[in-house]
Amino acid sequence: MVYLQSGDSIFSIAQSFGISPQQLTTANKIAEGEELIPGQRLFIPVQISKVITYTVQSGDSLYKIARQYNTLVESIMVLNGLQSSDIDVGQRLVIPQYTEGVVTVGRANIRSGPGTNYNMVQSVVSGAKLPAIETSRGWLRVSLNDGNAGWISRNLTSYRTYDGSKPILDIIGFYTLEEGPALPGSFRSFADNTSNLTSVPLFLYRFDQENPTSVEKFGEFTDNDIEILVSVAHRNNIMILPVVHNLLYESGGQEASRAVVSAMVATPQTRSAAINNIIALIDRFGFDGINIDIEDVYIEDSGRLSQFYTELGNAMRARGYYLSASVPSRIRDYPPFNPFSDPFDYSAIGAAVDQFIVMLYNEHGWPGSGPGPVVSSGWMNKVIGYTLTKMPANKVVAAISVFGFDFNLATGRNTYVTHEMATELAAQYNSEIIFDQDTLTPMFSYTDEQGNPHEVWFENSESVIAKMRLAWQQGISGVALWRLGMEDPAMWSRVGSDIVVKRIIY
Repeated sequence: MVYLQSGDSIFSIAQSFGISPQQLTTANKIAEGEELIPGQRLFIPVQISKVITYTVQSGDSLYKIARQYNTLVESIMVLNGLQSSDIDVGQRLVIPQYTEGVVTVGRANIRSGPGTNYNMVQSVVSGAKLPAIETSRGWLRVSLNDGNAGWISRNLTSYRTYDGSKPILDIIGFYTLEEGPALPGSFRSFADNTSNLTSVPLFLYRFDQENPTSVEKFGEFTDNDIEILVSVAHRNNIMILPVVHNLLYESGGQEASRAVVSAMVATPQTRSAAINNIIALIDRFGFDGINIDIEDVYIEDSGRLSQFYTELGNAMRARGYYLSASVPSRIRDYPPFNPFSDPFDYSAIGAAVDQFIVMLYNEHGWPGSGPGPVVSSGWMNKVIGYTLTKMPANKVVAAISVFGFDFNLATGRNTYVTHEMATELAAQYNSEIIFDQDTLTPMFSYTDEQGNPHEVWFENSESVIAKMRLAWQQGISGVALWRLGMEDPAMWSRVGSDIVVKRIIY
């Protein structure tokens, strides 16, 4: 669902969601010439299949068609069941949208060229997914987690190509340490689901409050712990990035977070020092790049923050590193003024980074918000719709929740819940879980022992898959999950069957 805003039109809304105006008017029974009213609710028909067919023209060859669609001749042949490269005028071909080689042996070597005489550049394990970008004499040229390419023998892989009938998405899983006995850490979820992850940002570093150009550890872990995580990721061809943030300092709250950023971006010299320290962290552990998660910023630092991203992007590209940014949600240019999101210039940051992760949480769940979903489909439509006016869709990732909140309607307070905690509460109070179709979110109600009414809004496999499909419909790169270890375990089998999880090619 989406709610009309002043200035919206059938054409602009349809364009935002990758559908035709006719599909939108038919789905909502809108007559030709009917006036639209701000606040009016429109249903957005979900278009999951994006299969592309091509009719062969005179002078065409499979090579020419493959070049036109940035795919491989062999992929076209496999997808269309062709026994030879001969094609006929008028013949209809399904166009591959993504091709990968999946490792089928216990361990396989990636080499610098198409032959065993070339140097080994990386070793990967069974199930590792390798985006295919070229074929040559029984070898596949594949894209690797660090942005480089290598070659693997076809005999060691299963060749798979996909036509767009299922969503093809980046699935990013944020990783944290344990947050107390009720909120488990992310390691088990990460290690068990490597086949369904594109990249893993580690929420384990932040700008130092005492020296804001420096990066400090966030939590208790060892260098060996990081080395293990990098090894697990790389042998599965998963991109792994440290997250550097400005959050959760022991004293000072949001003002401390803002002050850290203000000091870090203050001058060309301070920005340069911070960038050098970020690059040193990447170099030290062999990370593939960085994710910057800055959330609390003074509005007067907006321009300097954009300059920091621009300078960081230049430095990262010079070294072949990947730059990802996690950015608070916004749905419009101000006015009205929003002190949380307005310091973030989407156009400037989007131009500087390789990946722009829009943090859609928390639509509901902040103090005083009242009950509701952490990320509704309507909110996702609004935020992504705005974001797509500022940058190309292939940079955009929607960060969605896998957690929820228990809202105490009597006290106005809310409590963080994992999927497991939510379902245990529903069982404890014999509550029926309802899937709210308007927001694509499950919820239930109960009354506690003190007589206080509660609403619990959370996420399950159905809601997360629905929002992944919405991301595909919107044409963006993928989704990011906050965070691994809090999700419905059944989600992973659904991802495996319903989603094509691609690897990042850059």
